[in-house]
This record gives sequence, structure tokens and C-alpha cells, in this order.
Amino acid sequence: MINIKKFAAIDIGSNAMRLLISNVVEQEGKEPQFNKSSLVRVPIRLGQDAFTVGEISEENIDRMVDAMKAFNLLMKVHKVERYMAFATSAMREAYNAKEVVALIKKKADIKIEIIDGKKEAAIIASTDLHHLLKTDETYLFVDVGGGSTEFTLFSDGKMINSRSFKAGTVRLLNDMVCDVVWDEIEKWIKTNTADYEEVTLIGSGGNINKLFKMSGKQQEKPLSYIYINSQYAFLNSLTYEQRIAELGLNSDRADVIIHATRIYLNAMKWSGARQIYVPKIGLSDGIVKAMYYGKI
Repeated sequence: MINIKKFAAIDIGSNAMRLLISNVVEQEGKEPQFNKSSLVRVPIRLGQDAFTVGEISEENIDRMVDAMKAFNLLMKVHKVERYMAFATSAMREAYNAKEVVALIKKKADIKIEIIDGKKEAAIIASTDLHHLLKTDETYLFVDVGGGSTEFTLFSDGKMINSRSFKAGTVRLLNDMVCDVVWDEIEKWIKTNTADYEEVTLIGSGGNINKLFKMSGKQQEKPLSYIYINSQYAFLNSLTYEQRIAELGLNSDRADVIIHATRIYLNAMKWSGARQIYVPKIGLSDGIVKAMYYGKI
């Protein structure tokens, strides 16, 4: 007997918004399967507003309302039985965020919850990470967003420590991450990984997924520090226009991918990691799984 449930997750990030619709396949005696039915990404860069002027602009509020109306219709068409919508770094910092949330509830009938960095990291960690983590090894999980980066250390299959830093790609693009923040990240990584002989990175976020896709590697294979370093140099050698024309990057990916690569490179350098695994997981996957298992 097979039973299929439909769940949806809306991730309102600093660089883009995503709607993930998932089929959860239940079969007696087997673990539930989570199959992506649809993924829609809308490039609305809320971080550009929130981090530079402190509020979401009228233009982006209108675009958000339209996007949410579209998401609502898509969920209806897919017959989604339950959804959750979470907003992260940009909405956390915009002083008109509450008004925006209220307006979207009124106009698009979508309820949005603004979550902090710790909850964001916990939701992402509730994805398929336990399948990846070999119990006798140590991993530094790095999720790079537009407004913040979440670092989580796992060892022996358990979460050891987690921290969110205001160092995201949109902030870096606007030159808003000072040396003090980089120093704090370096200190946190070195302090937390000092007791472990070998650390492997796990990378999450749209930019590392793109880097992985460009490598042409099979899903289970890791990328090396040398590869990430050479890609960083290669991306830096191209102009913004070349990254769009020659590499086929979206316009809102072509300008932030270098900054994201720098974060992963530094994380590898400071933790001594030689490899980075890139499973296809993110906040929206975590929301679906956390909903299904009754964690949120």
C-alpha cells in the first residue's frame, strides 16, 4: 500500500525566494521518500534593501505580493495539503518586515514566519544529513545565504556546536562585512575544529550547488580544496557579463557566486578540510521534512 502526501515549503531568502513542492511517499515497512515535484525560484533580492537602507522597498513589496499570490495558486493546483513559509536574514533586519508579513497575509493569504539563524541552521540540519554523516567522522556544515552563513559542527553523528554569522553573499557584494566578522568566523572555526584530526566540509546553498554542477561530478563525490580554489581564480578572471554569457549563470547568481566561493574556501582553510561534499539540501528541504516529522 502506497500513500502520497503533498507538502510545500517557501523559503524567503536575501537573494531569492523559493517554493518547493514535495511528494512524500509512504510505504509500509520503508522509510518515507521525499520526491521533489516542483521547485520555483524567484530572483527578488530583499537583502539589497534590508542591508543597505534597512527596509524592504515598495517595488520589492509589490513583487513579493505577486510572487506569493503565484505560489498560493501553484500550491492549490498541486493540491498541497500543508505548507510553511519562513523568511530569513533580510526580513529579520528590515524594520518594516512585520507590515510586509501582514500585507502578504491579507493580499496573498500566505502566512510567513521570520526565523532566527539558529532555527534556520536547525531546520537545515534536520534534512538528510544523518544519511551522510559517517558516525566516526567530523564534519563542518556550511550553509551560505545572502545575508548570513550558518556553521554547524558534527562529530560521531552528533551536533557539537552551531553559529550564525552576518556574512552572506549580498552583504559581501555591498562591502558590508568588516574584517572583525571574518576574524570572528576564523576564530570560531579554528576553536571548534581544533580537537579533531580530520574535518570534512558539507556545503549547502545555491552557489555551491552551481559550482558542483559545473564540476560535472557524480552526486556522492566530493569537490577538493584545489578545485574550489581554481574555480575561485577562474570566476574572478571573468567579468560579470562573461559569467552570464559563457557560464550560463543567472544574472542574480553571476555577481554573488565569487563571494560564496570565498566563504567556502576560507571555511576549508581554517578547518583544514581538503574536501567538500555537496548534497542537494537546503532550507526548503528541511522545512518539508521538519513538517512531516512534526518538528515544526
